[in-house]
Amino acid sequence: MIKAYILDTNVLLHDPLSIQSFEENTVVIPAVVLEEIDTKKRLTDEIGRNAREVARILDKLRTKGKLHEGVELPGSGRLIVELNHRSHDQLEKHGLEKTNDNRILAIALNMMEEAENSQNIVLVTKDALLRVKADALEVHAEDYLTDRVAQFDHIYKGYSEEWMDSDTMDRLFQKKNLRLIEAGIKTTLPHHFYIFRDLSNPSRSALAMADEKMEKIDLFLGESDGIWGIRPRNVQQRMAMELLTRKDIPLVTLVGKAGTGKTLLSLACGMYLTEDMHQYKKLLVCRPVVPVGKDIGYLPGEKDEKLRPWMQPIYDNLEFLFNTNKATELEDILAGMSSVQVEALTYIRGRSIPDQYIIIDEAQNLTKHEVKTIITRVGEGSKIVLMGDPKQIDHPYLDEYTNGLSYVIERMKHADISGHMKFEKGERSGLAQLAADLL
Repeated sequence: MIKAYILDTNVLLHDPLSIQSFEENTVVIPAVVLEEIDTKKRLTDEIGRNAREVARILDKLRTKGKLHEGVELPGSGRLIVELNHRSHDQLEKHGLEKTNDNRILAIALNMMEEAENSQNIVLVTKDALLRVKADALEVHAEDYLTDRVAQFDHIYKGYSEEWMDSDTMDRLFQKKNLRLIEAGIKTTLPHHFYIFRDLSNPSRSALAMADEKMEKIDLFLGESDGIWGIRPRNVQQRMAMELLTRKDIPLVTLVGKAGTGKTLLSLACGMYLTEDMHQYKKLLVCRPVVPVGKDIGYLPGEKDEKLRPWMQPIYDNLEFLFNTNKATELEDILAGMSSVQVEALTYIRGRSIPDQYIIIDEAQNLTKHEVKTIITRVGEGSKIVLMGDPKQIDHPYLDEYTNGLSYVIERMKHADISGHMKFEKGERSGLAQLAADLL
């Protein structure tokens, strides 16, 4: 049965292509939504870009006919721009003021009166309070879920724990590798890690890693001596260090709670490959400029001085790696090396970045479009590492389902040039681990 989906402004600003996500049903865009989108089109951020994209899509559809009468969408379905041809009596009836949200609700109520089955009228909004208000007025409301990926708790981990009989484990240690069938594995993903435990002796274990062709697993011993004074403290860090130092894996994603060692481990591996091994010409470290809590406003000084408060977490880790006590010591070291560059993501569009080790910290605050823009900047011979905690999102329009980091992990896990690791154990301090678990 054909349904009518009424889209709120935040749905279109979140995903301009959402109008094509409702199959053969009718998509209704209230005129007040167009008014709100019009106020956003001059913004220079992601919201402004999406507002302009919505305008272009609607303008193209306008060539097919009058939007207020309805036009066919590409593929299937219809689009109608609803001008609220009926009065606002429904608002007055329920004692509601003529706010933009209430005007959208009024259209839903009017369409429900005209429909044969009121359950076929659905309001789609990412505004939880509007869904609550709609529920009070007996309007069926839903969140926009089409672009969601796996919830963080169910996101791809990059490794799995399996049981293996003693004879098979002996062959793995002897031959150093096994075909998937020999190891009792039906399917796998490129660069997926396995923690095998002996069925007859659970204290005996082996680490293995699937190759990029997903034909066999190789015995993995891991790095135990450490890099740049940083030794892996748990098995996830050992496996992540393998991904971070492999030239043939140009895309690495890392997720984990605060204090699990993502940034420090990545910086250590980046410094090692750049300064010691000379595999890359430069180490580029970037973070999105998204504040926690209230923004501190404009900052004085030149670009580097303005960025310093935002980039301070990176400098903290570099001070630890270089074992410096004063900020001026680190600045002198970085000035002398000239191969380490720390900057915000604001200036990355239009760049081509070849032969560099690129670290993107706090990638959970990036949108799908932003993360695509960043990865498409990567040139020949470069490696990019995206890391973050999807549980700690400061971006007002993202959540653990829709952020760019989770999106990349789920979309790229089948690619033979990518690797992923989910950190489980915090190593910063006992207090940090307890806070990450309980707060």
